[in-house]
Amino acid sequence: MRIFKSHPLLKLVNSYVIDSPQPSNISFLWNFGSLLAFCLVIQIITGVTLAMHYNANVLEAFNSVEHIMRDVNNGWLIRYLHSNTASAFFFIVYLHIGRGLYYGSYKAPRTLVWTIGTVIFILMMATAFLGYVLPYGQMSLWGATVITSLMSAIPWVGQDIVEFIWGGFSVNNATLNRFFALHFVLPFVLAALALMHLIALHDSAGSGNPLGVSGNYDRLPFAPYFIFKDLITIFIFILVLSMFVFFMPNLLGDSENYVMANPMQTPPAIVPEWYLLPFYAILRSIPNKLLGVIAMFSAILILLVMPFTDLSRSRGIQFKPLSKAAFFIFVGNFLILMELGAKHVESPFIEFGQISTVIYFAHFLIIVPLISLFENSLIELAGYKNKGINNDMYNTDTIIMESVLRPSLHLYLENNNCESNKNQTKRVIISSYSFISASVIFGMVMITEAFISSLYQSFIDIACLSVNVVCKGFN
Repeated sequence: MRIFKSHPLLKLVNSYVIDSPQPSNISFLWNFGSLLAFCLVIQIITGVTLAMHYNANVLEAFNSVEHIMRDVNNGWLIRYLHSNTASAFFFIVYLHIGRGLYYGSYKAPRTLVWTIGTVIFILMMATAFLGYVLPYGQMSLWGATVITSLMSAIPWVGQDIVEFIWGGFSVNNATLNRFFALHFVLPFVLAALALMHLIALHDSAGSGNPLGVSGNYDRLPFAPYFIFKDLITIFIFILVLSMFVFFMPNLLGDSENYVMANPMQTPPAIVPEWYLLPFYAILRSIPNKLLGVIAMFSAILILLVMPFTDLSRSRGIQFKPLSKAAFFIFVGNFLILMELGAKHVESPFIEFGQISTVIYFAHFLIIVPLISLFENSLIELAGYKNKGINNDMYNTDTIIMESVLRPSLHLYLENNNCESNKNQTKRVIISSYSFISASVIFGMVMITEAFISSLYQSFIDIACLSVNVVCKGFN
């Protein structure tokens, strides 16, 4: 549309979204960004709605959540959407980070994109922790007490920092008000950082692709081709999220958090949400409190060093068997840490946690640099320097194009001319419309079924109540 190219603000939308050139061969693994944006929108809308009915008071917070669930129109739906989307948010973020590690999205020229993404990840965890405290159940209170008390490990000023965060000598009204205010503001900061993330991606040669090569070999505008592709995953996400919200909304919750906070009774096991468990396991695996806190925060910040520790001259590990094996070992180790974070602090889980912690840090600081140097040596031994390649130009695209991808890329470009792209686009659009229609129908059926089940249960409850009243009348 002409207005998108003439209006000062819409021109930016047109440049960064609509006409943004994207590699034609990117897979569905590149759809995580749009899913995360969709999750953020859901969280902001549902969060603002919940904030209208929430009371940030230690005596009323738990009851205000019960009021939302029982008395506010569709309050249960809004709260379950908010809590389950938070888990989905982190699940997709971990997939997004994994895809970035696999395809080398942290390497130049996208280092700034990776850095902003890591900052977003850190703020996401802070926001999630603050939100977990707000219902003020047993796990909320003691989780806040344990995590904030970690600051006391800082020499000399640690206890002062803890009391400043609490606003007193324990978690109280001041703590809850501060956490509520920060939890309300941080999502908007995340939205601003997400916009910076998108701008940095656009200004750094755009999205990468599964081949790992850059350049304008075969690119298509974002609209309408990739919009329809993103819509497919968004509708799949809506269906999966609906199943959690309507049929198993408390699956990922902790039963202790459905009990009102009691500062006089400590739960048998204090465990954070599942998406924080790996870092909690690292914290508990180190006996020294200060070193444990440093290790926990370092486990997150270490993502920032990947552009410097990966010394490989090619981007991504899709054509590197050794790096690929190391990556999947790292993923398995991360899942083990997640499982260990939910276990009691006892043998043999302590020893397993220490081993997994060593493997976690060794992957970034030792394994990745050594394997990348070894693979560089293999490429040199293959004789590429003898082909007259200038060392200054001995970069990612040169290695991949000269080694593995020249025949396949040549064939790919021959078989993907403009006409075939148009035909492929038509097929994608038709299949997308069909899938979206089927998804909408299936979603409506699920919602209708849930509504009928709820209506039927209400009818049964009313009938039972009426029978009880009649029986009491006869008595």
